[in-house]
Amino acid sequence: MTAAQEYDTRWIRRFGAAPAGRPRLVCFPHAGGAASYYFAYSRALAPEVDVLAVQYPGRQERRLEPLLDNVAALADAIAAALPRPDGVPFAFFGHSMGAVLAFEVTRRLQQDGRTLPEHVFVSGRRAPSRWRPGAVHLKDDAGLVAEMRAVGGTDPRFFEDQELVAAALTATRNDYKAIERYEYHPGEPLTCPVTALVGDCDPQATVEDAEAWREHTAARFALRVFPGGHFYLDAQRAEVVSTILTTLGAGRLMP
Repeated sequence: MTAAQEYDTRWIRRFGAAPAGRPRLVCFPHAGGAASYYFAYSRALAPEVDVLAVQYPGRQERRLEPLLDNVAALADAIAAALPRPDGVPFAFFGHSMGAVLAFEVTRRLQQDGRTLPEHVFVSGRRAPSRWRPGAVHLKDDAGLVAEMRAVGGTDPRFFEDQELVAAALTATRNDYKAIERYEYHPGEPLTCPVTALVGDCDPQATVEDAEAWREHTAARFALRVFPGGHFYLDAQRAEVVSTILTTLGAGRLMP
């Protein structure tokens, strides 16, 4: 990262310019996901919010870089890559594995005395204190593809291209390994507000699981439940966007 850059462009993607001073929303992808997943959200939130998306190594333009199969290592690297404080308010949004990363990055900022996000949105993920074992990363390729189909979030046409599927499996397996081996170490709760979002029939995170995020903040907490499964945020994009805009406005992020 050079002095002329406000953030590490290997780790942080921006899909378009936003008016100066608009609040930033840093988005963290799900397991197997990439920054491009948030392209539609960046368009839907423009111009009120400047969307940045985290790009994990080992996919898309970073496909030749080594993967990181450890949540702590990913959180450390992302925290170091974030935009330097410049007076512009910012918030985090993470879905599934990305929710845990948003939480862990915020913990690191708080522990280091750095500027915190004005709000953290955690989507489609049980609270860190709600540990359950997982072994998806140990499945064979066919089993992993079946899991990807079951949870959704991937265009069905994608599975027709075997070369694309083969390329994606490595990153997906890596990410499942990272999140399934994640260990939550209890500590001080966040001092910034948290909103948990979840689908009402998500097989990976129940409403009760999402409600438990309340335990991880000493500030304001809200829970939003939407119709749908693990990737409710595809079909419910307009409602999720409305929730984000309303929440950021309530938090006086909007200029």
